[in-house]
Amino acid sequence: MTAEPTPAAINPVADAYPPPEIAARVCKVGLAKVTTPVPTMIALAVLAGAFISLGALFYTVTMTSGKSGPGLPFGLLRVAGGVTFSLGLVLVVVGGAELFTGNNLIAMAWAVGCVQTRQVVRNWVWVYLGNLLGAGGTALLVLLAGVQTLADGAVGETMVQIARGKIALDPVSAFARGILCNVLVCLAVWLCMGARSVADKILAIVFPITAFVACGFEHSVANMFFLPLGIALAAGGSAPLSVMGALSNLVLVTLGNIIGGTVLVALVYWFVYLRTEPAS
Repeated sequence: MTAEPTPAAINPVADAYPPPEIAARVCKVGLAKVTTPVPTMIALAVLAGAFISLGALFYTVTMTSGKSGPGLPFGLLRVAGGVTFSLGLVLVVVGGAELFTGNNLIAMAWAVGCVQTRQVVRNWVWVYLGNLLGAGGTALLVLLAGVQTLADGAVGETMVQIARGKIALDPVSAFARGILCNVLVCLAVWLCMGARSVADKILAIVFPITAFVACGFEHSVANMFFLPLGIALAAGGSAPLSVMGALSNLVLVTLGNIIGGTVLVALVYWFVYLRTEPAS
């Protein structure tokens, strides 16, 4: 009599990839990313900038809805905003695109020696510029579509308030929030690398992204959408927003994102799973 097959034997791909295998997959994907032709890389980066901007727009409308009636408690409203913002990374991961913050995980392949420093820098520069173009283009389309006029102009007021709050951050806060943000974003991407289905990937994305949004952390690519949109809408008012303040925020948040994604996620997991012990 033969033994009954175990559930794992019947469906060996039901569970997620284990962390050591995720690390190997991240390195393989990192190598593929840095060897992507530049035109393709830029096109995918433009898509990612647009995708994150759509999530940011969804978040903005969600946060505006809390102004009617008694509204939701602060925490619940932030959670609702975080869930809707998750749309951006869902589109990036499932739809396929190149996102600067997620690509900070390429540092793991660099630490292993699979890719060279110049390849990492090349990828980050082109993807960052593509993200900027996609986010800026989406902001322009939003303005042309008149989305800011929804709810009798309340959506536009929220857009300005979001940008004003970001510009008002002190440098240390902006940098620290950038670090914390990309820790969660890269962890979301890391979890997606362990997923085997689209549903798994979406579930892996929602909780980390909701957490970073609810806690008020700073994402450079989202800010590429929020800041120019707020500046444009406030330009004709009595309290215009500072362009230099917006650039300062973007630089500090970008640096924080790089530290959070590379040092606190990619290099930590490289140390745990992929470093080579020196021969005794």
